[in-house]
Amino acid sequence: MRSNQTQHASSQPVLKILIVKLSSLGDVVHAMPAVQDILQAMPHAQVDWVVERGFAPLVQRCAGVHRVIECELRRWRKSPFSPLTRQAWQAFKTELQRESYDAVIDLQGLSKSALVAWLAQLTPQGKRYGLANRTEGSSFEAPARWVAQVPIQVPVHTAAVARSRLLCAHALGYAVPEFMAFGLLAGMEQGDAHSNTIAVSSAGASGRRGTVALVHGTSRADKEWPLASWQALGQKLNASGFAVALPHGSDSEQRTAQAIASGLSDAVVWPRLGLDALTDTLATCAGVIGVDSGLSHIAVALDLPHVQLYNFDTAWRTGPLLSAHQCSLYAQPAPSVDAVWRAWQAVLRAAGRA
Repeated sequence: MRSNQTQHASSQPVLKILIVKLSSLGDVVHAMPAVQDILQAMPHAQVDWVVERGFAPLVQRCAGVHRVIECELRRWRKSPFSPLTRQAWQAFKTELQRESYDAVIDLQGLSKSALVAWLAQLTPQGKRYGLANRTEGSSFEAPARWVAQVPIQVPVHTAAVARSRLLCAHALGYAVPEFMAFGLLAGMEQGDAHSNTIAVSSAGASGRRGTVALVHGTSRADKEWPLASWQALGQKLNASGFAVALPHGSDSEQRTAQAIASGLSDAVVWPRLGLDALTDTLATCAGVIGVDSGLSHIAVALDLPHVQLYNFDTAWRTGPLLSAHQCSLYAQPAPSVDAVWRAWQAVLRAAGRA
């Protein structure tokens, strides 16, 4: 597929591609390797991405993304007919349709992403691509297939990261690369003139081996790990020379973080951070242990030593892939502290930090 208009100075055609992946946090992270695949196969491609405004700071850190187009569909649908919503919607449409695309790829497969894909402008030879079917454990809505001019069948039992990679590869006609990278940049990697990183050590944590972030918060109560288990794990980390950091994103998560920290000798509850500062600060840690949540998936994308905890057998779909210093751990009703500790020791050895 070739763009018939824009070219680089080298006269090589530019393929303009629009990725539609609006939310949620973990799903956005899981789509990042597909962008890296595209740019490896087509170095002169221009990749733009439509995403919910709350997750835009993360996409802005995805290597190779040319333009991040922000929307607020979650907020707009609460008052669709208000003057402010109509004004914001029109501004979004104007920004979205500023470019014409050779390929619009809906990686989400929902009615809302189908609407965005349908609104996007195509070049004369451009096409809209999307999922032809539901995959196990993922949502799918019929309008996504109706809008896709080229619906692509994906194996039903497919991991979240692989689903996006396969869809883009089939749409654009390349083989999925063997090497996988997320391309998530943090701190100085991103070239920021101003640091978004909080001073972890000066905030109270002083572990001689570094700081381990315990990601205890998740959107579902049935994914949580018991408070007593977090406290016992934190004590083991302190005893082995690690400080503990406790991020949080809500008042209830803050109370849990404070309860965990109260039983530890070397722990700090981070201030509530924006997604950009949270990503940059997490990147400074020696590792992360966390439940299945968006922040844990960011830890995977940052290539940190990581143990991800599951109370359900869904780790095959959303858990870490292909890295010896990252693993998932599943048990019911929940993984034991001893099992988590053994897994942590194993990922440290794999990372050469034991």
